[in-house]
Amino acid sequence: MANEKRVPSSSFLIAAYTTPSLNVGNEAQGTNFPLSLLRSLYLPSSGHVDVAAAHAAVRKLPDVKRKRILVAGGAGFVGSHLVDRLMLMGYEVIVADNLFTGSKRNIEHWIGHPHFEFIRHDVVDPLMVEVDQIYNLACPASPPHYQLNPVKTVKTSVMGTINMLGLAKRVKARFLLTSTSEIYGDPLEHPQKESYWGNVNPIGPRACYDEGKRVAETLTYAYRQQNGVEVRVARIFNTFGPRMNAADGRVVSNFVLQALSGKDITVYGDGTQTRSFQYVHDLVDGLVALMEGECSEPVNLGNPEEYTIQTFAEIARNLIGRESRIVNLPATQDDPKQRRPDISRAKEELRWEPRFSVKQGIEETVEYFRMLKEAGYIK
Repeated sequence: MANEKRVPSSSFLIAAYTTPSLNVGNEAQGTNFPLSLLRSLYLPSSGHVDVAAAHAAVRKLPDVKRKRILVAGGAGFVGSHLVDRLMLMGYEVIVADNLFTGSKRNIEHWIGHPHFEFIRHDVVDPLMVEVDQIYNLACPASPPHYQLNPVKTVKTSVMGTINMLGLAKRVKARFLLTSTSEIYGDPLEHPQKESYWGNVNPIGPRACYDEGKRVAETLTYAYRQQNGVEVRVARIFNTFGPRMNAADGRVVSNFVLQALSGKDITVYGDGTQTRSFQYVHDLVDGLVALMEGECSEPVNLGNPEEYTIQTFAEIARNLIGRESRIVNLPATQDDPKQRRPDISRAKEELRWEPRFSVKQGIEETVEYFRMLKEAGYIK
């Protein structure tokens, strides 16, 4: 076990600004965290984190305001960025993660901090801790990972959610479920509003993830209705940024790594299918705003800018400056043709919308993967 920390409240949107090199935002509004501070946690100048060095400075909160927060799946891509934000804002943070897709390297810069604790734990088993808030991000989210053991994926979504909701009920904590745009399946409505029920293949290769999350939402609202648990549900659309798993098979990591290595960039299908990509800092802003706000209905968190996969591959290649060919391979089964969020509810209820452009996010993601290659973490 290690140790933890906690966060303030309301508006923490990271405002983007433009400079010739890294156009990646200046500071977090409301918290005044310079992006350079956030970047130092995942882009250390040496290419690795010195855990013996001093921890990043965090806000000092009185005990009565210092919430104790559990982040299930907090060593993963999104979870670790959420942990960073909560720590910097002065809260106590407990990370529970089985490290199946997460990495201890993503959170090692907080190990030893008196307000941080790491528990290696699988949420399919109950967990007994005293907390004020629970963020449940525990579940593989990329096809290669969730298809590796589809039964375990369903168990994580169902039993993991039951265990986290049961904990929330016992300790009277507010609970936030990170759901997914995959619950909309191959949508017949475009863009997708939260009121859309989806078009999902319940027995296809993606069903273990899609249906698992749909059941997780059902459980979340059943606990609200039956047990009075305070709940929040975020439907997350495609997200990218530093700390993505290099082997997770997602579009951004695939394209960036292939281009950095001078290899062919592989596009599955004809490339006309569309996606909406949001930068991870925008998503973290939305998650914290949702947890701290009063909206208890599902909320789409995504970037409404829509790109074809072919165009996105060209953007990545051009930003990296390589001559990689773009090669089309057979389409994968049940791959949605279109995906774009309607974020009206997030704007109205949370006063949230993305601030980072895709170009800004890719530039920083490229720098992160370049650092990993130079440090020998990936080939």
